[in-house]
Amino acid sequence: MATDRARSLSGSRSYFGKALVDLIVAALLSQRTLILLDSEVTPSGENQGYAVASPNEEDIGKQQILKQIEEYKPFTVSVYSPFFYTTNVALVSSGEEDDVLVAPGVSLLYQPRITKTLFAQVGVVQQFFLYDRFTELNFASFDAIAGLVYYLPQFHNLSLRAYYDYNRLTDIDHYDEFFVNNSIILNGELPFRMRRAQQIFLGVALNLSFYANPDPPQRNDYSFYVGYGLALSRSFSIDASARLAVRDYYVGDRTDVSEILSLSANYRIRDWLTLSALSSFAWNQSNHSVFDYNVANIGGGVALSLKF
Repeated sequence: MATDRARSLSGSRSYFGKALVDLIVAALLSQRTLILLDSEVTPSGENQGYAVASPNEEDIGKQQILKQIEEYKPFTVSVYSPFFYTTNVALVSSGEEDDVLVAPGVSLLYQPRITKTLFAQVGVVQQFFLYDRFTELNFASFDAIAGLVYYLPQFHNLSLRAYYDYNRLTDIDHYDEFFVNNSIILNGELPFRMRRAQQIFLGVALNLSFYANPDPPQRNDYSFYVGYGLALSRSFSIDASARLAVRDYYVGDRTDVSEILSLSANYRIRDWLTLSALSSFAWNQSNHSVFDYNVANIGGGVALSLKF
């Protein structure tokens, strides 16, 4: 019976596939504090030309010590595997089915420095979405991105991003394509540090699709988000973020409004290894009620990251 249900839902996988990718990415992006703990530090690892403050600073007096800046490493390779219990496997408005989802992925990012605060960004991401019971809904997502990142420390460390994203969704068995999307993504984010170990950030993002196949799932996304990060130590952090998104579809006079809440607790075992507890909760309201849904994803993950 569960298999029949999955098969009946698989025709709409272009819709739910893109929506599911958004939910998983939202959960992963909530893991911020360990990265942003030193947000006033420039991308080179420099804090206004001085060494970043260290826990041993009291031992050498409260003086700022110049030191050799570590060589900038533009390449990042990441391998990760989040896993979730999901309450609504196909993001439907009625007849919800639960399942366990594993979403392993690998990414390669090259971010060369153009100026002190301007960086290019080129990368690829391959991720798989694998269900325990509803295996007919398994799919893969590939992204290729290219763009620019600009940091403005004089404007409260504002960061601006603009990049092109090519996204291709395929089945798992034969990697047959069932959806492709080309979009321009614009993002601005403003962090506010509250003491050294806490931070609030505000952001807006536009995801503007200019070509997709097939047409019905094509949409433009307009979103606002807010987040909070608390570093309990240099290895352990708690993060939360909330996002409000308006999704304007090209076909069918459809507009959705989505609220997404993401929570994570992250423990960095080594500089290159992080364990996380992850969760995301989403509520989607559409002017076509058949596309309304609620879903909760609760789980964890492990991530390995290497810079060179």
